[in-house]
Amino acid sequence: YLNKVALPDFEGKCSTEIIPLRSKANIDRVYLAYFLRSPDVVRQISERTAGARMPRADMDHLFSLIIPLPSLPEQQRLVDILSRAEGIVRLRREAHKKAQELIPALFLDMFGDPATNPKGWPRLQLEDVCEISYGIADKLDTSITAEKGLRILTISNVLLEGAIDQTVFRFCKATHDQVKKCSVQRGDLLFNWRNGSETHIGKTAIWENDKSVLHVSFLLRLRPISERLNSDFLWAMLNLLRANEFFIGASRQQIHRKFNASELSVLKLPIPPNELQNKFSSLVEQTRSIQSQQSIALEKAEATFQSLLHRAFAGQL
Repeated sequence: YLNKVALPDFEGKCSTEIIPLRSKANIDRVYLAYFLRSPDVVRQISERTAGARMPRADMDHLFSLIIPLPSLPEQQRLVDILSRAEGIVRLRREAHKKAQELIPALFLDMFGDPATNPKGWPRLQLEDVCEISYGIADKLDTSITAEKGLRILTISNVLLEGAIDQTVFRFCKATHDQVKKCSVQRGDLLFNWRNGSETHIGKTAIWENDKSVLHVSFLLRLRPISERLNSDFLWAMLNLLRANEFFIGASRQQIHRKFNASELSVLKLPIPPNELQNKFSSLVEQTRSIQSQQSIALEKAEATFQSLLHRAFAGQL
């Protein structure tokens, strides 16, 4: 199966060999693994993936892939470069993960586990310290654009880690009454009360800008009474409960898991003094700055690694 083709090699000479994947030629296994992860190959395999429920690659296409095959020392040189770059990505991911763990750890240190309330804070029903309301239940029309409607936040906008995905844009037409009832303002929380995935029940995000948006009915809008409840405190507590599977255990399942407004309204939660909540909020703001820096660093490291992967198999390294 070995075919010699006059293509520029990694040193600029026309002597590089290319081989189908079936070949048993002298190839470094890590070099082969990196080749299969390179952006162009991943794209080709993805384009030929079949099966909705159980996606699978087109194996005939996979085995016919042509691999640039420089000398073994050259393969090992490229592996060394890529493994170093991937090592940096790994370290960035670890740092990012630790940064994400800071706020839950800070919450537990200041307030204790909200499920067991070891510090004995007064327990209040959430409806006593927070306004809770449903959003727009109308089916969304995907043809509506920003010029024709208002932006509406869906469950896809609320990420599992408790952030808002600002890359997802959906729009809808709404009546005056709907806009008045379902508008989201700075400091409001969006609680996913119904979802096909049980692990997503209870995921909660804060809307932190002044742009006018609406929200769908599967997201409950929580508007804390500022004199009694801090948005950051409630956000951290609800996401900690979700992470500890509180809502999975307490939710009902018909077709989808649900923990609706009635159940959330009467949920008794430990509410410490507002001054302590505000102190926590200040620390959260500082921690988010660290998390943002780590996220940017991780994105840059991953982008650099992907660029090196592409260049390695395009004869550019």
